[in-house]
Amino acid sequence: FGNAEGGQMQAGLWELFGKHPSGMALMNGSGPHESLKGEKEARQNGHEEADPGEDGNDQEVIVIQDTGFTVKICAPGIEPFSLQVSPQEMVQEIHQVLMDREDTCHRTCFSLQLDGNVLDNFAELKTIEGLQEGSLLKVVEEPYTVREARIHVRHIRDLLKSLDPSDAFNGVDCNSLSFLSVFTEGDLGDSGKRKKKGTEMEQIDCTPPEHILPGSKERPLCALQPQNRDWKPLQCLKVLTMSGWNPPPGNRKMHGDLMYLYVITVEDRHVSITASTRGFYLNQSTAYNFNPKPANPSFLSHSLVELLNQISPTFKKNFSALQKKRVQRHPFERIATPFQVYSWTAPQAEHAMDCVRAEDAYTSRLGYEEHIPGQTRDWNEELQTTRELPRKNLPERLLRERAIFKVHSDFTAAATRGAMAVIDGNVMAINPSEETKMQMFIWNNIFFSLGFDVRDHYKDFGGDVAAYVAPTNDLNGVRTYNAVDVEGLYTLGTVVVDYRGYRVTAQSIIPGILEREQEQSVIYGSIDFGKTVVSHPKYLELLEKTSRPLKIQKHKVLNDKNEEVELCSSVECKGIIGNDGRHYILDLLRTFPPDLNFLPVEGEEMPEECKKMGFPKQHRHKLCCLRQELVDAFVEHRYLLFMKLAALQLMQQKANKQESSGALENGASPENGTADSEKSESEDGKIDDNVTGLDQVKELAETIASDDGTVDPKSREVIRNACKAVGSISDTSFDIRFNPDIFSPGVRFPESSKEEVQDQKQLLKDAAAFLLSCQIPGLVRNQGLAVVSSRKARARSLRGVELSGLSAAISHFLNCFLSSFPNPIAHLPADELVSKKKNKKRKNRNLGNADNTAWASMTPQELWKNICSEAKNYFDFSLECENADQAAEVYNLQKITLLREISLKTGVQILLKEYNFDSRHKPTFTEEDILNIFPVVKHVNPKASDAFHFFQSGQAKVQQGFLKEGCELINEALNLFNNVYGAMHVEICACLRLLARLNYIMGDYSEALSNQQKAVLMSERVLGIEHPNTIQEYMHLALYCFANSQLSTALNLLYRARYLMLLVFGEDHPEMALLDNNIGLVLHGVMEYDLSLRFLENALAISSKYHGSKSLKVALSHHLVARVYESKAEFRSALQHEKEGYTIYKNQLGEHHEKTKESSEYLKYLTQQAVALQRTMNEIYKNGSNANIMPLKFTAPSMASVLEQLNIINGILFIPLSQKDLENLKAEVQRRQQLQESIKSGEQLEPEDKAVEEKEAEPSMPSAALPLTQSSA
Repeated sequence: FGNAEGGQMQAGLWELFGKHPSGMALMNGSGPHESLKGEKEARQNGHEEADPGEDGNDQEVIVIQDTGFTVKICAPGIEPFSLQVSPQEMVQEIHQVLMDREDTCHRTCFSLQLDGNVLDNFAELKTIEGLQEGSLLKVVEEPYTVREARIHVRHIRDLLKSLDPSDAFNGVDCNSLSFLSVFTEGDLGDSGKRKKKGTEMEQIDCTPPEHILPGSKERPLCALQPQNRDWKPLQCLKVLTMSGWNPPPGNRKMHGDLMYLYVITVEDRHVSITASTRGFYLNQSTAYNFNPKPANPSFLSHSLVELLNQISPTFKKNFSALQKKRVQRHPFERIATPFQVYSWTAPQAEHAMDCVRAEDAYTSRLGYEEHIPGQTRDWNEELQTTRELPRKNLPERLLRERAIFKVHSDFTAAATRGAMAVIDGNVMAINPSEETKMQMFIWNNIFFSLGFDVRDHYKDFGGDVAAYVAPTNDLNGVRTYNAVDVEGLYTLGTVVVDYRGYRVTAQSIIPGILEREQEQSVIYGSIDFGKTVVSHPKYLELLEKTSRPLKIQKHKVLNDKNEEVELCSSVECKGIIGNDGRHYILDLLRTFPPDLNFLPVEGEEMPEECKKMGFPKQHRHKLCCLRQELVDAFVEHRYLLFMKLAALQLMQQKANKQESSGALENGASPENGTADSEKSESEDGKIDDNVTGLDQVKELAETIASDDGTVDPKSREVIRNACKAVGSISDTSFDIRFNPDIFSPGVRFPESSKEEVQDQKQLLKDAAAFLLSCQIPGLVRNQGLAVVSSRKARARSLRGVELSGLSAAISHFLNCFLSSFPNPIAHLPADELVSKKKNKKRKNRNLGNADNTAWASMTPQELWKNICSEAKNYFDFSLECENADQAAEVYNLQKITLLREISLKTGVQILLKEYNFDSRHKPTFTEEDILNIFPVVKHVNPKASDAFHFFQSGQAKVQQGFLKEGCELINEALNLFNNVYGAMHVEICACLRLLARLNYIMGDYSEALSNQQKAVLMSERVLGIEHPNTIQEYMHLALYCFANSQLSTALNLLYRARYLMLLVFGEDHPEMALLDNNIGLVLHGVMEYDLSLRFLENALAISSKYHGSKSLKVALSHHLVARVYESKAEFRSALQHEKEGYTIYKNQLGEHHEKTKESSEYLKYLTQQAVALQRTMNEIYKNGSNANIMPLKFTAPSMASVLEQLNIINGILFIPLSQKDLENLKAEVQRRQQLQESIKSGEQLEPEDKAVEEKEAEPSMPSAALPLTQSSA
């Protein structure tokens, strides 16, 4: 993209980090074709939504619109082939493609030449003279260097391991699991073409596995990670490892020896190989004799694969088979994810020899990366430089955001590795003489500190407890300031890692901070929570720019000399100017206002609604703050209030005026300032019937704000009153901000701002009340408590456990928590090795000061007591149960779900096998069941802003019924997301899901299938195989499979989704009703009526429980059940269910609603059928076998009718449109938006209004459609 130098430099960096151990994909993703495709297809449609604030959209369009062209590639030993490339690509991306292709993947050390000239790796193709459509590029083998030889061996090892899932189970190199292909038997795209598109029913086995049937109590774990056929890898070699003869002695170096490898082939031949500048050859060394002379024959080959092909027939056969399989896999199964995802279960795996892994563990990974120039990376410099990249137009912003994201994910990976090294004791402290919990560490240019209250910093806030919460609060602050992205204001790279019961904060290092004392450095804020406070004009100016978006009020505080100091943040937010001259802010733990529900303050009365519910409650620390989302919701709520108040006053004024003057028509006199405006589309005009009133307020507010002298005093007063009523800090416009220092221990305010402080206190109380009365009344279930409390108890019990006893400690803990076995006994780690000498000095090294084996004496009773008191202290929730077994009964919890939750939260990985939780004869877990312990990592997620805007305007267009435009915008968003994030990311997942839904609605089923398949794979890889989102993606994919007549696949996917739901939530969950309706409908479609009824009747029961037996969802459920009974010719049951449904429709929607009419028609039809059947039966009874029988109509449902019902329950509507309909549709959409708004503003809907969501028409080919957000019933 444009910007040659920046591009060159960045690209240079990327190339270097491309081979970076964290396995990060190069440039944009690594499935080379996938990633390049994104750029090739990039189309900018200069829609006004693209970025209204930007001029010059047209120039931006051109930059991205260069079309691709084709070049021919000629590589040694194979036929020339064509490759599609795009002008913005770099030469280097062609390298990546060649290293991934099946027939050229074994080459790494080559150059590309055009007419004998070597192309520069970092040149963009469009800058190369003479390169055009049809040019011939030659692949020329280049001499090796030590670095190139290492890269080559590493690449070959990656190819050998490409199907092996062990990296994903071990959570390394950004690999993660995906099981979709197990359920779709390979790639959906191809099988779709293979199966005949006919209505004829293929014979399929529809029987679900026993354990997923409604009512089954079994919750097997092994099914979570089914064995994949491809995993039994084809063995190509027994051993490939670095030889003990490395490095080559001086005289051999001068012969060109770079390094030596040792290989054992499958045929059991032991060989020594020399990597030389000219390539690889066999030498005459053995394990004990060094003889570097070439063997005879030596088989000199430029690539290691060619050499091995010659000495091992098995290698030759299996390696080529392996590569075939590798390239057949969907790219999304193998591209690295941007952040590591860990699996909480894994099968038993053999530990295989692996030279690269062994070398990484001890050399390049501890502290420096060998093949990156400049050794360690200066993380702070990289993080800040990428922020400073220009951002004036779209290409610049894309380049900048891509750079920010890339550095960020690299930093997160490095910080995670460092934090683990620190806790595992592999890093020396920078203050080794202090006691352990006060130690700080530097590793790989990252600063690490532990979550303890060092030097009584947090004494007034709750000590160690507060010190444990502060890092996550600080991270939220960093996230927020980064999102506001003010030029010239810098934050630190920050990652919070929980590992083995400790919390570690990793931060990039401000240049120069280590050389000076903190007191000298801080020129803004306070290092002692508000005793000494300083300020600085430059910081005030920078922070002022963030104050509006972050709703932070500028305020004055008193310092220890009683001087007033002006701040625009909380006091402990510090400003430090680094040696690089940048203005850094750190310690952002109180960016958001405190939550007064958990901060009782002497002599302060809380609002009634808080007191009613027992608040404020004493909490164990004083750092509870409101989330940014809550602050935004509160301000939004206040804005609506402000508009309504002002509108009412204006109406009253107007009424008075009209009475008094009479002559003035409509009160629309110019000076009155309330001229009826035409803006009935104003964003909040929808809330009140009195639309024009609100508009006048809006206009008035804008006029006053622009300080225009034309507004009469009366109207000014209207706005002033409204401002005062809602707590705005300005009296001429709506502007709500919070002072983050209110109620902060130790902060004092000057007399002069007494009134302001009073108002601020009131505002905080209102926000606390708003949280309780408006936001929380959503669904709150108590399941989380036991888990979180046990997790906290667990974190404490793990601290100080020696590494050698870790698996024993964890399994003992899990037994105490989840096993019904009454007295589990812990095994102390003395089993394997007994050391006679006890070393006295080791005490200090351990981070806990308690006895290291205290965990061994823990009993289930004691643990349960801890959990209960934790739940009481932290959540003020009383677990009225004797033990975990009883809690599971009372709260309807599943132990397997609890096990999953606690493993995910603490990072434990357990063996994949069936666990018996209920045996009273032996404990559930042994130490062999604990496979690993992973870090739990929290970090900032940088955003792709332009892509996100496209995505949002696409969504808006779709909701207004403009599908085609919406679809284009979302495609555009997808391209931009790919550009910034690479191929794998949560937001790309959302994008693909929406695209698939649009494809489906617009009738393009196969495209829907392909996009949804990507969404499922990506969700499995990025969020986890049983994440709630993944379960939903599986359901959508099943629907599209069904529409593509792949019925057995659709069922497999639905069964998988149900299995995951059962494991993660259990049967008792409102979403289960939707899932079971889907399964029931598909089974109905394949005429498995009895099975179908089991699922549909379960769905009916769940819907009745959660939505009430009179809800429209339940009516729809009754109808679905009735249809199955009709197919079974059990008309009495069918009638009974349809009547129930009819009654609900009649009561909720009234006689004349089309739903009610439809239901009544269906009832008539069923009655006729029932009568006909009865008549026939009577005839048979009367006349015996020679009765004259009328043929009865038994209807097996048509696929179309099943699909129609599937669309209804999944909330997808098709609407045949005429011009008139289009008008109505627009009105309908507006009405719906008003409904949404009014729901937001807290007005409850009457049931009549629900009817809107119910309308559905015949599924004719849609010219437009409305995807509803919820399922439509």
